[in-house]
Amino acid sequence: MSLTVVANRVPIRRTDDGWKASVGGLTTALLPVLEQQGGVWVGMGEDAELPDRQPYPQDDPDFLVRRVPLSEEELENYYYGMANRVLWPVSHYLIQHLELKNEFIDTYRSVNERFAQAVLEESPDDPGEIIWIQDYHLMLAPRHIREERPDATIGHFWHIPWPAMEVFRILPWSRELLRGMLGCDLIGFHVQEYVDNFIESAEVLLGAEVTDDTVTYDGHTTRVEAHPIGIDVDRFRRMSATDEVKEKAAKLRDRLGTQNIVIGIDRLDYTKGILSRLTAFERFLEQNPEYHGKVSFYQIATPSRTKVESYQQLKREVDEAVGRINGQFARDNWVPVNYRYRTYTQFELCAFYRAADAALITPLRDGMNVVTQEFITATQNGALILSELTGAAYLLPEAIQVNPYDQDGLAGAIKRALEMPDEERRRRLTSLKTSVDELDVHRWAGRFLDSFTPPA
Repeated sequence: MSLTVVANRVPIRRTDDGWKASVGGLTTALLPVLEQQGGVWVGMGEDAELPDRQPYPQDDPDFLVRRVPLSEEELENYYYGMANRVLWPVSHYLIQHLELKNEFIDTYRSVNERFAQAVLEESPDDPGEIIWIQDYHLMLAPRHIREERPDATIGHFWHIPWPAMEVFRILPWSRELLRGMLGCDLIGFHVQEYVDNFIESAEVLLGAEVTDDTVTYDGHTTRVEAHPIGIDVDRFRRMSATDEVKEKAAKLRDRLGTQNIVIGIDRLDYTKGILSRLTAFERFLEQNPEYHGKVSFYQIATPSRTKVESYQQLKREVDEAVGRINGQFARDNWVPVNYRYRTYTQFELCAFYRAADAALITPLRDGMNVVTQEFITATQNGALILSELTGAAYLLPEAIQVNPYDQDGLAGAIKRALEMPDEERRRRLTSLKTSVDELDVHRWAGRFLDSFTPPA
C-alpha cells in the first residue's frame, strides 16, 4: 500500500537549516507512513517561488510533496472566505459569522477541482493506493476524483464538528457539498454525534439510503465512522518531564506569587469561548472574595486569522475584558488576569501545563481539542474543566464538565476545581491519562487506515 494525503497545508517548512517536517498532529501521524511506504502529499502552494513538485527529503526522497499554487485572490476566497467564513462558523453553530458570497463558493469549486487534478496526476492508479483527504477545505475533491477514477479507494477525515442537519442545511450549497463528500469510501469524524449528524444530513437533504453507519447515494456506498484523534502522547510526556520544563513551571509559580493558577490556552477564535470564560472568572472573583490575591488566571491567546474582521473584533473585546477585570480587582502585587497574545512553542506550553492547578478549556463548540489532551499528558496534579459542547467531553467524562454559556456554572466549576480533594483529583487524572493514551495520534492513523479493509 502507498498513500496519497490531500490536505490544505504541506507537511514541510523551510528553515535556516534546510527543509524540515512541520510541527502538527497530522504531520506527526502520517509522515511515518509515507516514509515507510512511499506516496504523495498534496497541499496548497502559497509561495510562487516554491516548486510545484518537491521530493522529500532531497538527498534520499521517501515521498513527493505536490503543491497546488494559489493566487492571492484564490487564497482570499477559498481559504479566508469559504473555509473560514462559511464552513468554520456553520460547523461550530455560530451562524452569525456566516458570509455567504458567491465568489467564495465559485473559487472553492475551482480550487477543489485543481486539488483533485493534482491527485490524479500524482497518485498511481493502483488498487492498493489509498487517497486520504483531510478536513473541510476539500469537500468537493472526492467526487471529482471518483468521476475520473471509479475504482479509487478514497477516504476523508473531518477534523472539526459536523453540525446538526438543521444547521448545515442553512448553506445554499449544502447538497452540493454533501455529494462531494459522498465520493468517498470512508468518512471519519471524531465522535458518534458527528457521524449521526452527517448521516441525517445525507438522508434528509439528498434522499440517500441509510443503513446503520453506511450511506448509499448515486450507486456508491460510503461508510461513516467515529475515529477520535489524539496527540503524540510519548512526545508530550517526554517534553513535560524535562528539567527545563520543570524549572520554567516553578519560575512561573514564583513569579505569579499566588497559591493557585488557572490557565486557558487557545487560538484567539470566537469558537473558543474566551470572552465567556473571562466573564466567568470575573464572577468567580465577585462571589469568592477570599480568593483575591490567592489565584491567578493565565490566558494565552495565539493570534489566528488576523485578516478576518470578526477575529479583529474579538481581540478588541478580549483586550477590554482583561482591562476591566484587572482594573476592578488588581491590588498591590496581584494581577488577577495575565493575558498573553502571542505564539508559544509546544515545549513552552508544557511549562504552563505543569504549573497550573486547573485548566479552563471551555469552547462554545469544538471537536477533540488537542490542548485538552496536552494538558492531561503534561500535568502532574491539575484538574480539568471542560466544555460539554466539545467532542472530547464524550471521551473524557472524568473532567469537570460545564456549559460554556453558563457563567455562574463556570464560576462554580473553578471553585470546585481549586478545592477538589487530593484523592479525587488523582483518581480523575489517572483515568483521563489512560483515555488520552488510547487516543494517541499514531493509533488514530493506524485505526483509520485499517478501516479501509474492515473484517468480513
